[in-house]
Amino acid sequence: MTTQSRLVVSAPSSGHGKTAIAVGLLAACAARGVPAAGFKVGPDHTDAAYLGLAAGRPGRNLDPRLVGAQRIAPLFAHGAAGSQVAVIEGAMGLFDSLTGQPEIDGTAAVAAALRAPVLLVVDVAAMGHSLAALVHGFRMFDEMVHLGGVVLNRVASPRHEELLRTALDDIGMPVLGALRRGDLPAVLPARAQGPVPVAHRTVEAVRAVRRLGETVAESLDLDRIMALADTAPALPGAHWSPADALAEASGEPPVPPENRPVIAVAGGPGAPYTYVETAELLTAAGADVAVVDPLRDEALPPGTRAFMIGAGLPEDYAEELSANRRLCAAVAQLAHDGGPIIAEGVGLPWLGRDFDGRPMCGILDISATTGPQTVAGYREATAPAPSALAPAGARITGYKQHRAIVAPRAGQVPAWTWSGGHPEGFVWRQVHASQLGLHWAGAPEIARRVVAAALLPAGLPAAPGTPVSVSPAVVPGVAAVAVPAQPASPAPTTDPGEVTLSLSAVSPTQP
Repeated sequence: MTTQSRLVVSAPSSGHGKTAIAVGLLAACAARGVPAAGFKVGPDHTDAAYLGLAAGRPGRNLDPRLVGAQRIAPLFAHGAAGSQVAVIEGAMGLFDSLTGQPEIDGTAAVAAALRAPVLLVVDVAAMGHSLAALVHGFRMFDEMVHLGGVVLNRVASPRHEELLRTALDDIGMPVLGALRRGDLPAVLPARAQGPVPVAHRTVEAVRAVRRLGETVAESLDLDRIMALADTAPALPGAHWSPADALAEASGEPPVPPENRPVIAVAGGPGAPYTYVETAELLTAAGADVAVVDPLRDEALPPGTRAFMIGAGLPEDYAEELSANRRLCAAVAQLAHDGGPIIAEGVGLPWLGRDFDGRPMCGILDISATTGPQTVAGYREATAPAPSALAPAGARITGYKQHRAIVAPRAGQVPAWTWSGGHPEGFVWRQVHASQLGLHWAGAPEIARRVVAAALLPAGLPAAPGTPVSVSPAVVPGVAAVAVPAQPASPAPTTDPGEVTLSLSAVSPTQP
């Protein structure tokens, strides 16, 4: 049973200011001394990081497509534990979806699953009485979604605000705040920087969050918003826990090894470059998790036996990744010694020879260049061969968003295949590298496999085509592979399963 106050911050579409309002609400709560928790609907690492910075605790993602709709409420309960109020920032518009199936993975579906009231942020710069028709339509569209109030953004004048308030009063919709044009400062660092400013706790990021909190505290009626959040009923069901998730996945509770392996996870002191649950699952599976920053740290933590590079690290930092030659050498040595390396997103080109002409780790015989368009979307992926990450035939949903074009696209043993598309990624020794990002809460057994693979003795055979023999009695459930990913014929840079998005006009993608 979950009793935390909660509300969803959404909008008619992207660009209305919901991220700034959600971050500001959490910062204002923190300034009042109210323990708060921040969540982002969908796979976005960046917004989740800023919500976490504002709340003073890790920001988390709620993505039904990646983890399964049945896990949304338990994951929320887990992440909100100990807080007094939770703010869930929606994705796109309230009834939109990246996959075109809002009834499954849209913001409204998450709001309904959490029984959370919705605060609608509307850019009213060019609106008059028609605002009432728009808001009434959003209120009536789905009876499972409770629209509890509106925030007016970019109001032109006191007369304009009075007109809008009168229009909404006619339909009985509370106005819980109003901001004039220019009131909501565009202070958050550029999205191209991703969660890095939060991970590094930069002055720019901290100041931006503080300013948004001050603006929201001045312009919004926090008491009424908190009262709206208090109307959320108790949420039935158990909290998600990493130990229970591992036990459910395997049918037996995790048995910690006698010697806990050190597994490094890419990130910084302020945020990881992967979903928070990844480290929690690794810890529950028996690992000691240590954070390493690929942009700053020149060595892996002492005793590191495995390394996980999440998809939250942006490609714009390729120059910094290349310049960190000492860490590149340490990662290459870990791969040579047979240590598991799980690479997502920019982690794939980082493990290659070069990226836009800059030298990288040199583990995989690949080159990468930055393409003109962003490739983004969910993928229903299948593992064609066993690896430290998954057994052969395993299926999982991931999300990819990248501009890097890798050649060749896949090795002799690809990381993933999917219907209608070319194989992608590389499995070599204990390296599993792909541009597909995964949320491990959707497949918690990954953590157990990675920990077990990290316990393998160092110095696995390196001869091409030489398989690794692992005794099931020693490492249960792990089938390691040591088949080098030999260069393949370059595949097309896109496939029928991918949708390329214009950088200037992003539209919903297809699965």
